[in-house]
Amino acid sequence: MLTRTSRLLFLLLLCNADSNAQKLKKADKAIVGNLQTHISYLAADKLEGRRAGSEGEKLAGEYISNAFQQAGLQPKGERGSWLQVFEINDGKQVGRSTLFIINGHDLKLTEEFFPLAFSPNKSLEAAVSAALAESGVPWFTDIKDLLESNKDNPHFDIEEAIRIKAKKAADKGATALIVYNTSAIADGLKFNGKDRAELTKIPVLYLTAKAKKTYLKDESATLDIKIKTDIGEQKRTGHNVIGYLDNGASQTIVLGAHYDHLGYGEDGNSLFRTGEKAIHNGADDNASGTAALLELARLLKQSKHKKSNYLFIAFSAEELGLNGSKFFTEHPTIDLKDVNYMINMDMVGRLNDSSKVLTIGGYGTSPAWAGILTTAAGKKSYFNVRYDSSGSGPSDHTSFYRKDIPVLFFFTGQHSDYHRPTDDFDKINYTGELEVVKYIQSIVETSGNTGKLAFTPTRETQTASSTRFSVTMGIMPDYTFNGAGIRVDGVTNDRPAQKAGLKTGDIILQLGEHNISSMDAYMQALSKFKKGDTATVKYKRGNDMLATQVQF
Repeated sequence: MLTRTSRLLFLLLLCNADSNAQKLKKADKAIVGNLQTHISYLAADKLEGRRAGSEGEKLAGEYISNAFQQAGLQPKGERGSWLQVFEINDGKQVGRSTLFIINGHDLKLTEEFFPLAFSPNKSLEAAVSAALAESGVPWFTDIKDLLESNKDNPHFDIEEAIRIKAKKAADKGATALIVYNTSAIADGLKFNGKDRAELTKIPVLYLTAKAKKTYLKDESATLDIKIKTDIGEQKRTGHNVIGYLDNGASQTIVLGAHYDHLGYGEDGNSLFRTGEKAIHNGADDNASGTAALLELARLLKQSKHKKSNYLFIAFSAEELGLNGSKFFTEHPTIDLKDVNYMINMDMVGRLNDSSKVLTIGGYGTSPAWAGILTTAAGKKSYFNVRYDSSGSGPSDHTSFYRKDIPVLFFFTGQHSDYHRPTDDFDKINYTGELEVVKYIQSIVETSGNTGKLAFTPTRETQTASSTRFSVTMGIMPDYTFNGAGIRVDGVTNDRPAQKAGLKTGDIILQLGEHNISSMDAYMQALSKFKKGDTATVKYKRGNDMLATQVQF
């Protein structure tokens, strides 16, 4: 529901839009009005940022389904519905049965102890002295010396050091490793649900400073302890919303936009760094693209151009790594052989009225695009178009490009509200988005006379990260992979990974001395290298463990 302040802003916005709309034709005014309606709903606080798998995502999905139905589309999800359901792996979580009991005291999870994420699930009981390291019982270790001896080492990884300690302890008969920190140096340890490292042989538990002082006052005393680790997968469910316009044609054009956003920033992808819990409404990212998708469904249903069928897809979980679009291309609800091309709209609501810069990606994915785009723009283009030839990038068209389908990606530019709570509906340039919608409609209708477009591969574009690094491997990671390491989803020609012999499907486990347990670990590892450096890459191909040298 809109707040009082939001309602006032919306009224002011409508007044301003009405003023601008006086110059518009009746049909254009209708498009602007519909865009305003769609975005004001999708970016309202009631939807709480449309985080994939949330109640807000569900409400947005219902709104999109209703709009598709009103436009006259057919449902093309699963079992005759509008929805295509897919699982989102959310990492690991600590189960309720996890426990650590010392002399009858049941320690509080998180406050007094927690297991590290690479621990296996096991149960054990023992009578043990913290001062003794004997076979057949848990071992206790203070990480103070590790931290102090490595305080000036920028490459030091405390979790990796603990993993090594756990391996050595297990080899000598330890049944668990319990670590604590008595130094003044913060260790930063926590349960990292995104960690995908190989499990250690024994459970590793962290005892907080408070618990250490309470329960290990006398390290020579015998302790009766019970330990149980219960770590499982954490999942949620995402929903693509799919509608179909069947014109009886031999080929289908896919139009897509993601409708999910960041919620309250729980997934760590917000650029709002104050720590305050705030709704990220995502008006431009990507209620704007979703609204354009809904309007194009209505306009193409009414169009006299019937030489193509149209599949309209509102993707979820794009913000988590293109999960929804990747799932669709792996489980399509139509035959992908019949798809002519795909158009993706992501952040198309903030066109600058002065520069009128519109970026169109995927220009190099078909030789036909040059002629189609020129014809569709007419004698005088409304936009100052900037072309990007690459068919890949940090949005959903990448998933289709990977299937050798020509793509176009529409984007009106980055801004200071990106991935922040300030990306609100009153900042959208609705007349600018009107022109984007009309241009895409013209492209679609123009392409009906060209037949099936030829596909051409292009260079790869590395997905952005908040971690700063000056080198890249030249791979596109598979963000939906939930095993240990990083699975390669694409390799760029003439870049380090390709020159080193890496291929799509390989799983990178180590880069130099850095173990790759998560996407963040991979980015952190890259940040340690500079151009000209070489490193050994350890990777898995099928059942084989391999290694190669890569030069950046």
